[in-house]
Amino acid sequence: MSILPIVTYNDPVLRKKAEPVKENSEQLQNLIDAMFDTMYNSQGVGLAAPQIGQSLQIFVTDPDAITEEDEPSVGPLVFINPEIISKTGENLKMEEGCLSIPEVRDDVVRPEKVIIRYLNRNFEEEELEADGWMARVIQHEYDHLQGILFLDHLSAFKRRLHRSRLKKIESGSIETEYPLVPKKAGQEK
Repeated sequence: MSILPIVTYNDPVLRKKAEPVKENSEQLQNLIDAMFDTMYNSQGVGLAAPQIGQSLQIFVTDPDAITEEDEPSVGPLVFINPEIISKTGENLKMEEGCLSIPEVRDDVVRPEKVIIRYLNRNFEEEELEADGWMARVIQHEYDHLQGILFLDHLSAFKRRLHRSRLKKIESGSIETEYPLVPKKAGQEK
């Protein structure tokens, strides 16, 4: 089991557009395993490579823990070089949080359905149509690959309401049950 520390919201890697994964390799498979270990250890339902300091277009999910009883079980999924090809349906407001922004949660409006094309863990192309929680998790993690955080979907007023909590994250004074790599604003890697 390999648990990696998660970078916090002010780390520059979270603001960069991630680089495409060029090939399947043992190193990539080890990274995927470590991402799942880290996500499960953190009690998350998704984790993007930038959240562990890797600027790569890859995220993992396992939203089964939060799916409703009438929704089908999906299990763990790997998305490599994903592309959301459509967003449809009603725009729904739901509360979101992020492992890189511990103890901060707020309502985010997102489309209820997505279609995403990606390479799976075996580097085979797949397409998935998702709705409900799965669509939300996909959009949240996909945003990480674009350098976007869920805070960016909030109004300036809402972001100001979270300012004191964000300063605690920056200073490293937030305690989590998973390892963090806090980064001071403006500090370069």
